[in-house]
Amino acid sequence: MAQRHRPLTEQDREWCGRRRIRLRPRYLKDVSEVDTRTIIQGEKISAPICISPTGFHCLAWPDGEMSTARAAQAADICYITSTYASCTLEDIVATAPRGLRWFQLYVQRDRQLNKQLIQRVESLGFKALVITVDVPITGNRRHDIRNQVDLKTNLLLKDLRSPKESSGPCLQMSSIDPSNCWDDLSWLQSITQLPIILKGILTKEDAELAVKHNVQGIIVSNHGGRQLDEVLASIDALTEVVAAVKGKIEVYLDGGIRTGNDVLKSLALGAKCVFLGRPILWGLACKGERGVEEVLNILKNEFHTSMTLTGCRSVAEINRDLIQFSRL
Repeated sequence: MAQRHRPLTEQDREWCGRRRIRLRPRYLKDVSEVDTRTIIQGEKISAPICISPTGFHCLAWPDGEMSTARAAQAADICYITSTYASCTLEDIVATAPRGLRWFQLYVQRDRQLNKQLIQRVESLGFKALVITVDVPITGNRRHDIRNQVDLKTNLLLKDLRSPKESSGPCLQMSSIDPSNCWDDLSWLQSITQLPIILKGILTKEDAELAVKHNVQGIIVSNHGGRQLDEVLASIDALTEVVAAVKGKIEVYLDGGIRTGNDVLKSLALGAKCVFLGRPILWGLACKGERGVEEVLNILKNEFHTSMTLTGCRSVAEINRDLIQFSRL
C-alpha cells in the first residue's frame, strides 16, 4: 500500500526517469512540414496525446466530464471515460458525439453490472474497453485521509445505468472485485466485440501474459503513484513492456507527461501514444472546457516543435535512435 504517499514523490521519480533520457537530433532534413497525426486501435487522432481516465470531473468544473469530452473532440484526440464519471455516459456522448471515446472499467463483483456497463458503452459508440488492473483494493492514500476526503459518502456518484436499468444492481465505489484475474479476461472477451486494453501493467511478465490472453493493448501506468509507493515510474517500466510484447499489441504510456519532449521520449521508447491525467484536471479546474483545450494545445504545439528540432517529419520517424541514456 502507499503507506507514506509523500508529496511530489511520484512526480520526482518520473522527472528523474526522463531526465536521464537525452535527445539525439538529426539536422539538415526538410522539416517544413511536420505531421503529428497517428493511429491507435485503427482510429486516427491528431497527435499521440490523449486523456487518461480520471473520476469526478464535476469536482473541478460544473459540467465535469462533458467539458472534458468537448475539449477532446475539438482537439481530435481520444478521451478515456472513467467508471467513476460524475456525468452520465449518455450526456458525455451527446455533448461530443463525434469524439473518439474509450471506456475504463473497474471490474465489479457483480458480473451482471459489468455486463450491463460493457453492453451500454458498446451501444453508445465507445471504441475500446480499458480494464484497470492495478486496483484490486484502494491504496492507503494519506492525503485523502488527512483531508478527510470520502467520496463514498460526500459525493453522489452519477448512476451509470441507463433509465431502463434503474431497477438493476447499483454501482458502488467499494465493489471493485479483488478476485479478478487473468482467467477472467476470457469472460470479458466473450461479452464484447470491443478491443480490450489493460491499464496498469508495469512488468515484462505481465506484458507477456497480456499477449498470451489476446488483449489488444497495454497502458503502462502506476496509477499516478497513488496505489503503491516505491513502484517503478511509468517511463522506467516502458522499455521492458515494449520489448516483451514484440510489436504484437499496442503499448501506451500514462503518467508524468508535462512537456512535448516527454511525449517525444515516450514514443522513442516504443509507446504508441501517451495519456494525460493531472494536467487535464488542472486545465479543467482553471477554465473548464477552454482550460482542457489549452493544455492539449500547449502539449501538441510543444510536441510539434520537438519533432521539428529533432528532424522527425512524422510520428513514424520517431524511434530509439533518437535517444540515449545518460548518468545523472
